[in-house]
Amino acid sequence: MAKPAILAVDDDVAVSRAITRDLRSRYGGDYSIIRATSGAEALATMAELALRDRSVALVASDQRMPQMTGIELLEQVRLRTPDTKLLLLTAYADTDVAIKAINDIGLDYYLLKPWDPPADRLYPVIDDLLDDWSEDHPDDTATVRVVGHRWSDRSQELKTFLARNHVPYRWLDVERDEEAQRLLQLADGGPEDLPLVLVPDREALRTPTTLAVAEALGLRTRAEQPLYDLCIVGGGPAGLAAAVYAASEGLRTVVVERDAPGGQAGQSASIENYLGFPKGLTGADLTHRAVAQAARFGAEMVLARDVLGFESRGPVHAVRFDSGEIEARALLVATGVSYRRLDAEGLDALGLQGARYGATASEADECRGEEVYVVGAANSAGQAALNLARFAKRVVLVVRGESLTQTMSQYLVGRVLATENIEVLVRTEVVAARGDGHLEAITLADRANGTTAEVATSWLFVFIGAMPRTSWLGDAVARDDKGFVLTGPELVGADHAAGWPLARPPYALETSVPGVFAAGDVRLDSMKRVASAVGEGAMSVHLVHRYLATI
Repeated sequence: MAKPAILAVDDDVAVSRAITRDLRSRYGGDYSIIRATSGAEALATMAELALRDRSVALVASDQRMPQMTGIELLEQVRLRTPDTKLLLLTAYADTDVAIKAINDIGLDYYLLKPWDPPADRLYPVIDDLLDDWSEDHPDDTATVRVVGHRWSDRSQELKTFLARNHVPYRWLDVERDEEAQRLLQLADGGPEDLPLVLVPDREALRTPTTLAVAEALGLRTRAEQPLYDLCIVGGGPAGLAAAVYAASEGLRTVVVERDAPGGQAGQSASIENYLGFPKGLTGADLTHRAVAQAARFGAEMVLARDVLGFESRGPVHAVRFDSGEIEARALLVATGVSYRRLDAEGLDALGLQGARYGATASEADECRGEEVYVVGAANSAGQAALNLARFAKRVVLVVRGESLTQTMSQYLVGRVLATENIEVLVRTEVVAARGDGHLEAITLADRANGTTAEVATSWLFVFIGAMPRTSWLGDAVARDDKGFVLTGPELVGADHAAGWPLARPPYALETSVPGVFAAGDVRLDSMKRVASAVGEGAMSVHLVHRYLATI
């Protein structure tokens, strides 16, 4: 297989040779390093590569070039190959132009010249960009294949599991792809065997559970140690932040996640207000980085395991699964929240082929050329609408309130309203759904004029508030009437003070059970933002240290 290309563009021959030399010394083993001395030459080179079916992973261009500036060139590159990573090499005087290009053309990064020494100033940036590009362009020969039916609940569950765990896969629909039918025949299978999951060098998996798929892929599904210092239940931003800080400070740490790391944030198409990322980043990207960081410090990640309960055994807390358990001296509840179900007549009967709660990148791609409805008015709904609009013919954002401005960040409101194929319906609700095996139509109620109308669609995505995942905690951990966990000062009130067993007051994030802490969206009155969840996860480790020093 031909190597993907990295294209370096600079009209100064000496500079062009220098950056080509630096790129070749670091990346020449995996990429073809090509140089050009003008925008026109670069575009001609890209055209030739396209005809040869050669991928261009990254274009690094100088800004100040005659005839065509770097930004003008990169804008043309973005139009021709939207997934190529764009790096602008510029002088300090041009930084305002570079920052503007982040919004205007989707510039991935700008770097001030000179970049010496490259090991400190050039390679870390390009490593990051190429890692992102490689994740989206896996070697097809090593890709998992999923053969199934488009409207199958089980297929949908497995595709979501693979996507959220960053496992590259190829989807083959038995009704649309001849290859899918051929593979099913080769496996001597029938409809009862779907979905069929084909993992390289493994036997075909027939209608497998997510746990079986995880084990076939070599993902860790069992803890390795008999006792941990800290067990974190939930792998969202709060849980991952706690894992990074706990493991880096020497605590034996394990994270248990029933679905995939990232939580709700992991499904976000773009997180644009997280400190340090001016271009924004996807929830999947943030999750991928956090998981790698936690693993680097030695935290274990146990996947596809649903915690059914816990019990305290003296100084040890045990979390229980359907088979097996994990013991730890301290426990952090970071299970986050799940989207609240939409109450519409006929919707529950359609299962996963009715409403989708959250939206992965693969689901967005499946909506290509179709009409999509998104219910909700908070940031998650706005980000989903923008992501879906990249593929769908039309996206309709259904808002129960008077406007978006009361519940959605202003920067998102502006982008939603400026996107031509997004329509916003205010004072409107989805009240019914129908379909044969999958969603075919929904009924919209216009509360302004009291009318209803049925519209045809196969795609309904719902983002209407959240419910905490805390039923597994039983009666021992105090919660409010909606299930959110009470912590710290909230336990001092008259209703809960009698249940606290120690002379000292509970620590800030400690629950009604000493040594059991809560962080992130699962906690009462949390901010429901990625940054605050990360902060609480980090803060919880400080409190865990204080607790462990007392037992």
